Amino acid sequence: MRRAIYPGSFDPITLGHLDVIERSAKLFDEVVVALLHNLDKQPMFTTEERVEMIRAVVPDSNVRVDTFEGLLVHYAVAQQAQFVVRGIRAISDYEYELQMALMNRRLEPGVETVFLMAGEAYSYVSSRLIKEVFTLGGSITGLVPELVEKQMREKQKK
Repeated sequence: MRRAIYPGSFDPITLGHLDVIERSAKLFDEVVVALLHNLDKQPMFTTEERVEMIRAVVPDSNVRVDTFEGLLVHYAVAQQAQFVVRGIRAISDYEYELQMALMNRRLEPGVETVFLMAGEAYSYVSSRLIKEVFTLGGSITGLVPELVEKQMREKQKK
């Protein structure tokens, strides 16, 4: 079985993330969308809320959602995954992701990193930018699933 891990904070999940998930699901027998529990970040949504949103918007039957802490390669080995999927939007992403991929390869040579280019429509979309535009009153329609936009509005009311 070819299992891949697609790690990230997904705060919130965007249509760019979904594009990578859907394309990954066609390449691998199973894709694990792995939410990194990062204590250093101040997320908009709790880990549980993000897991629920991802499960609600990911249609593929060979995709499951999980959470992890610590080193990605240790998690990948524990999940018996041979691949890590990373989306690349720009050259700056590539430089960072290349460093991470090489370090991961050094730590665990049995786990290969696969880069997928972002779909053209999403090449500028990031969760950070989505939150910034939303917080400042801009439209994020068409950049995140409708459910996510609704959840963001609910969070804003609190």
